[in-house]
Amino acid sequence: MDMKTNQSQTACGKKECCCRHKATPRGETELRQLQNRLNRMIGQLSGIGKMLEENRYCGDILVQVAAVESALQAFGYLVLQDHMETCVVEEIKKGNTQVIDEALDLIKKLK
Repeated sequence: MDMKTNQSQTACGKKECCCRHKATPRGETELRQLQNRLNRMIGQLSGIGKMLEENRYCGDILVQVAAVESALQAFGYLVLQDHMETCVVEEIKKGNTQVIDEALDLIKKLK
């Protein structure tokens, strides 16, 4: 095994980089909305941690878990919508129809 191969190992465990970037950047408003949603979820998760420390009632904690799950799912659907409207459309225009299979796999993962 040469050093170059070993060094190209990424955090996701693949030898090739799994960190791709969008060809079309997200708009400022869209990015701000996604960041706000993400920050809200982080706050909710921190709140759940505090509830555990305070030995709060299980049912109350589960209500908060359900809220975070719902928020995360909505967040995922917004990212998926953007992906379909930009990345997938751009790749199809370039003739890359394999992106459809990738999009279907992503949809399956979100449901």
